[in-house]
Amino acid sequence: MTKIVSIVGRPNVGKSTLFNRIIGYKKSIVNSKSGITRDRNYGFCNWNGIEFCLIDTGGYTNESKNIFDKKICEQFLFALAESDVILFLVDPSNDILGIDYDISKRIRKLKKSIYLVINKIDIYKNIYNTYKYCKFGITKTYCISSINGTGTEKLLDSIVSNFDKNIKIYKKNIPRIAIVGRPNVGKSTLINTLLNKNKNIVTNISGTTRDSIDVLYSKFGIECILVDTAGIRKKKNIKEDIEFYSVMRAIKSIQNSDVSLLIIDSKSGFESQDINIFKIIENNNKGIVLLINKWDIFNNNYLINSYENKIKKIIAPFNDVPIFFTSSFTKKDIIKSIKTAVKITFNLRLRIKTSLLNKIILPILNKNPHPSINGKLITIKYCSQIQTYNPQFIFFTNYPNKIKESYKRFIENNIREKFNFTGIPIKILFRLK
Repeated sequence: MTKIVSIVGRPNVGKSTLFNRIIGYKKSIVNSKSGITRDRNYGFCNWNGIEFCLIDTGGYTNESKNIFDKKICEQFLFALAESDVILFLVDPSNDILGIDYDISKRIRKLKKSIYLVINKIDIYKNIYNTYKYCKFGITKTYCISSINGTGTEKLLDSIVSNFDKNIKIYKKNIPRIAIVGRPNVGKSTLINTLLNKNKNIVTNISGTTRDSIDVLYSKFGIECILVDTAGIRKKKNIKEDIEFYSVMRAIKSIQNSDVSLLIIDSKSGFESQDINIFKIIENNNKGIVLLINKWDIFNNNYLINSYENKIKKIIAPFNDVPIFFTSSFTKKDIIKSIKTAVKITFNLRLRIKTSLLNKIILPILNKNPHPSINGKLITIKYCSQIQTYNPQFIFFTNYPNKIKESYKRFIENNIREKFNFTGIPIKILFRLK
């Protein structure tokens, strides 16, 4: 089983910086303002050929009445429960606080491997303040600088020394599904429902999720990675830097995924920002599944057809997209939508033999030829699929620049119908034969 290492500590001691340093790229948002990280953020590491899972947690505060601080403390406790190794990060720039003693007391009760990690020793005066942490009684103590990497090699050598070298985290080709949408449409609630536990923080306040959170899902014969993302607002409505970086990470999650589940709030309908997000997914050539969430509010099957037709009219011409009417409360069609997203991932990777493509598509085109232009007969003699990540097809014709957009869509629709490319953007190209 994969070993799990969690980084814990009070706010603003450098947990996210250390997390990014160890996993090798900027996954967690880092800012001088405390309380930026909220959910547990997972990353996967390989040190000296040994793989393990790393968790970044929010800063622990024991007496705050703030709703987010309470939720962060819950996530902190969940992280402690599932961890094999705990890195207790402290900042010697300040005096030891009551929160530090509280964290130390909590983790020492656990039968886990605990490391006291003293951060920010790149600041010269901090080197002389490390002695005061001896009172915690944690024998495995390492001094590091997460910002420049000093001391992290020895720390990682010690962490992996007792790990099994043969453990692999997950397959490289496992489907990656991004959960995206406007703020407060139910993205985190959907993931918590699928996992049947409070994996991500959920509140009625929009903008609760900040980082993009990866979750390995393996139930009901489905195996995939779900990515919970921050709500994507319009640019003019983004008021602070943290939200800007959250939105950028959400868009990057779309780019790094195979399929995106675009969640729509059934109460507000398919708004202009939903259309913008849909276009971002389409322009990045990713698979799309639409989820009309919170449908338990209506619970009216007679509305489904009109609602679906209205959406398909808006997103035309690319309207061959699966649409599910879901509810995290009743769990309606949630598993079905995930299974569809996984199926789209495998169809996205489908490569059609040139002989089979010509055998099926050319007779259709010969039966329904392109109308002549200025007395010139337009013929298509040959077609093939280009070896690209997303489906692209090239057709060889005598007048490639004169092909009408309507005929291009006719070809695309037939390819979709014959080879099951539902929910996948297709590119049709024409070249001179």
